[in-house]
Amino acid sequence: MLKILLLGCSGQVGWELQRSLAVMGDVVALGSAPGAGDGSLCGDLGDVEGLVRTVRQVAPDIIVNAAAYTAVDRAEVEPERAHAINALAPGVLATEAQRLGAWLVHYSTDYVFDGSGSAPWQENDHCAPLSVYGRTKRAGELAVAACTKHLIFRTSWVYGARGGNFAKTMLRLAAERASLTVIDDQIGAPTSAELLADVTAHALRAAMAQPELSGTYHCAASGQTSWRGYAQFVLSQARAMGVVLVAGPDQVQATSTAQYPTAVQRPLNSRLDTGKLRSAFSLHLPLWQIGVRRMLQETLGAKPT
Repeated sequence: MLKILLLGCSGQVGWELQRSLAVMGDVVALGSAPGAGDGSLCGDLGDVEGLVRTVRQVAPDIIVNAAAYTAVDRAEVEPERAHAINALAPGVLATEAQRLGAWLVHYSTDYVFDGSGSAPWQENDHCAPLSVYGRTKRAGELAVAACTKHLIFRTSWVYGARGGNFAKTMLRLAAERASLTVIDDQIGAPTSAELLADVTAHALRAAMAQPELSGTYHCAASGQTSWRGYAQFVLSQARAMGVVLVAGPDQVQATSTAQYPTAVQRPLNSRLDTGKLRSAFSLHLPLWQIGVRRMLQETLGAKPT
């Protein structure tokens, strides 16, 4: 039986991976909370010695790293910590995976690009991250790619039914306010943690049979929208499910990124070309609306229509 070491099991993607990977083998799932330094298994990416000890103790056939430093704005004032978690730790995992002859799965982001233009980004397009977060994630990609058997999945706008997400925030605000103002010039595809987890398991099975499939892939739901369009869809679906809202989809006003300054410049173009993934693994990626609707049905307790 395959032994799988899953890091970041308490995050949105990690939580779903516990389900999708369970059919492949024995999963050792670790959260990213700092350990006690008592020699027990360690999932804290900030503890390099603990990671090395853990990988050597578990001796997995597959390492799946779903942990990351994802506080995009805070990374600007914590660059060393972001680099340690997003770049140094994946490098350590790559070294250990190579030593074991294991597969290493890693997740990255559209933030490795500068968000220019309107064409979907392809895997071999030039990376020019705009932020500490993006630069550390790119460094992590390069470190992971040094492992012969690796799969890197770049994705964007990830959400899950478990934990907080953009849709839940919009529902809360729409229940309190007469109107909402949401950015309309950042374009991408909301992608569910469930989809990422299912694609990961499918791709791993294929790659283990065909090691030449090792590489970097873009994985996102089909279609595209803005954050405003995303919010409008969420509110329209919620009302159709009987949720009482003060503000509906028609009360979601548009604003621009320039009018809503943050510590970090967000990419305007988060479109990802998934053609390589779909071709390599014979996949059909569903429209983003399908995953969001399912998440809302689960979150709101509505019956599927």
